[in-house]
Amino acid sequence: MKRYLLIISALLLSITLIAQPSWVKKTSKSVFTLKTFSEDGTLLGSATGFFVADDGVAVSSFSPFKGASRAIIIDAAGKEYPVSCMLGANETYDVAKFKVGVKKSQSLAIVNDHLTAGTAVWLLPYREVKHVVKGTVNSTETFNQTYSYYTLDLVSADEHVGAPLLNDAGEVVAILQPASGKEGVSYAVSARFADSLRIGGLSINDPVLRSTNIKKALPDDENQALLTLYVAGSSLDSLAYVQLVDDFIEKFPDSSDGYVYRAQIAADGKDYDAADDYMAKALKVGTRQDEVHFSYSRMIYQTALYQQPAPAHWTFSKAQEEAEAAMNVRPMAIYAQQQAYALYAQQKYDEAYRVYEQLFDSVMLQPTLYYEASRCKEQLRDTTAQLALLDSAVNHFSKPYLKEAAPYLLARAQANITALNYRKAVLDLNDYEALMRTQVNANFYYVRFQAEVGGRLFQQALNDIDRAISMAPQSALYLAEKASLQVRVGQYAEAEVTAKECIRLAPDQSDGYLFLGLSQCLQGQKAEGVKNLQRAGELGDPQAAALIEKYSK
Repeated sequence: MKRYLLIISALLLSITLIAQPSWVKKTSKSVFTLKTFSEDGTLLGSATGFFVADDGVAVSSFSPFKGASRAIIIDAAGKEYPVSCMLGANETYDVAKFKVGVKKSQSLAIVNDHLTAGTAVWLLPYREVKHVVKGTVNSTETFNQTYSYYTLDLVSADEHVGAPLLNDAGEVVAILQPASGKEGVSYAVSARFADSLRIGGLSINDPVLRSTNIKKALPDDENQALLTLYVAGSSLDSLAYVQLVDDFIEKFPDSSDGYVYRAQIAADGKDYDAADDYMAKALKVGTRQDEVHFSYSRMIYQTALYQQPAPAHWTFSKAQEEAEAAMNVRPMAIYAQQQAYALYAQQKYDEAYRVYEQLFDSVMLQPTLYYEASRCKEQLRDTTAQLALLDSAVNHFSKPYLKEAAPYLLARAQANITALNYRKAVLDLNDYEALMRTQVNANFYYVRFQAEVGGRLFQQALNDIDRAISMAPQSALYLAEKASLQVRVGQYAEAEVTAKECIRLAPDQSDGYLFLGLSQCLQGQKAEGVKNLQRAGELGDPQAAALIEKYSK
């Protein structure tokens, strides 16, 4: 009897072995186990995964990557390799695509899937060629209009999550999802979906990818990679940003942009010789040399303008030369404008204005050009030309004005104040206030107050100085200005109240005593008034002596 049982067992084992697909041994070499670790080396999670390309590109579950600083895979031969970077992730369907630091890998073929109920599938675990589990599709759902999500009649374990599911031909159709909690029921998502994951220019801010500390790959498209560099400048720490720029140079060695970014990093670190070297490389490899010269000019200009002391060889003159070099390669308005900036910084206002004058017919940046040209005329003390240029800047807009007109209205108002055209200045300041109502501050109302006083618009001036005081109630200056105007328009009692408040805020300053004494004298309270004028004189007010002499008689 025992002999018969042994024969039956042998036959069953033989049947089980025969039932295993012929492709199992070969495809098992593509499957690995994934392990992830925190910054201190603590094991965070593990899953099964598999290669989908011959250069180390692989897919698996995303869950183990959350919070991880390092990841490795252990292949079918027991060899360990690092995960070098993330290529994409989706938290909803718990899949990740990444690059493994291996020169060559054996990949599995992924096919277009949409399996119907009853179709057979095979679960291929890590290093278990004799235990390949067969299951069947129970139901299929479609997501993103293209991909399939499966419910399977299949027995699986937690360590199988991320493992491939193959059809009878040994082609991958899906990736196993976390266990359902129901015995004999498993879920899987289309392997094509995992393989479709890509890094884009804005992926660096993707909250899913940001939830792992493992380095993210640059996009394969150069323009998208440049977008990544631009976004990363304000979102990564300095070391990570430098590494990203170096990755760009490695990936796109014939692109000048990487060297320009690297030069800017060097300049920010005050290593100007290194910056020069990187710009020389950018000029050597780049096909758009005008853009490189322009970037070089801006880099030098900004450094000379803001860095003190500036490097001896990074001068405004050098910035001008680089802008001219860009113009010589390809004449463009923005290059000429950069040239004008450098000339203005060298106080060559006539030359800078002539550059602007040649650009007035340009379709780009017209209001800005007129404004910048007006600054040249301001330095040349040509007020008439300055105001004419500011008129041209403002006239570029039509009423009702949009906010874009606000800077030019303010600039024209300031120029009119300087030219003593106070009422014109007030009109521009009124329009500016209408556009920027939520952003104007106490100083704005003080400036308009001064223009209104100059234009003899006294009631408007009193209203504005009250606004300034309400926004900056601790300013003794505004109270002194209000008291001065109240005296001027004959509001002596009101001026006395204002001056006393000024003294309360600034008892060691002369203004409050001066206007208190003056308002009292004008109300016939000469004895008290002269005492306050004397106190103003003691505090150094130059007007006090003449007023004391006048009202002491």
